[in-house]
Amino acid sequence: MDVVIAQRTGLALKNPVIAASGTFGYGVEFARRMDISGLGCLISKGTTREPRTGNRPVRLTETPAGMLNAIGLQNVGVDAVVREKAPIWASWSIPVLVNVSGTSIEDYTYVASRLDGVAGVSGIELNISCPNVKDAGTMFAAEPRLASEVTQAVRDVTELPVIVKLSPNVADIREIAAAVAASGADAISLVNTFYGMAIDVGRRAPTLSTVSGGVSGPAIKPLALHLVYQVAQEVSIPVIGIGGIMTASDAIEFFLAGATAVELATALLVNPGCWIDIASDIEAWCRREGVRDLADIIGGANSGFRRKAIKRKAGELRAAGR
Repeated sequence: MDVVIAQRTGLALKNPVIAASGTFGYGVEFARRMDISGLGCLISKGTTREPRTGNRPVRLTETPAGMLNAIGLQNVGVDAVVREKAPIWASWSIPVLVNVSGTSIEDYTYVASRLDGVAGVSGIELNISCPNVKDAGTMFAAEPRLASEVTQAVRDVTELPVIVKLSPNVADIREIAAAVAASGADAISLVNTFYGMAIDVGRRAPTLSTVSGGVSGPAIKPLALHLVYQVAQEVSIPVIGIGGIMTASDAIEFFLAGATAVELATALLVNPGCWIDIASDIEAWCRREGVRDLADIIGGANSGFRRKAIKRKAGELRAAGR
């Protein structure tokens, strides 16, 4: 069940189930109440250069088959993460990656360099769905040049594995994925939330204080699955699937679409212990289907994958004289 999500550094997970950023806090809160050693890895809350209080309420609301959030990157800041959280992570048996956010390339590189070499920090997930204040507020993930620049800048200041988290709110996600892969990303995680809003009909006003927010949960699964399928055929680095994964069956769909691992997000807010059953059920499915290595099914729903598999099997039969 082990998978490698960063070939360059050999970052391996004991299983492909990851707690997504923002849904499991810093992990410390949950480790007090449950054994989290069975997770593949954990990705911390989004971390910025300075502490942030986030947006004012209301910043979270339920929607049909999902939720909307506009938390606003509330976090303790990188110095507190290094001082208070990382020493605890260093004692755990699972890798912890830090999700990094910023509004300038300098923000990203400062946080990444601050985390480099810190015991307890096994990697970085770059959230590039933030607006670049130096480029007319354009989201870093919105176009290949900006995505490439921030990825390359972070790659230059750290030896840690760098996973780049992409936004679905772009014209062609394949171009963005190719750009970050060419600029040194070890893996790509996708997708971040979709833009959406809700209106309180009683108040005749938007429910969220920010008007719009990010849609997550089962409602976005078909959309996220499609984007993973597209990107997995575009890049040669691992892809980590995110979006509405609530069960082992959902996760297996993402593997077949081309994902090497999956992140659980909204599912953890519904049931913080759901990852236990999901990881166990993935393993049980593999046993039933005779799958010894997840690599054997990753991308299996792709016609090109199937053609290669058929060709490989034919070669094996010819070699065996059958």
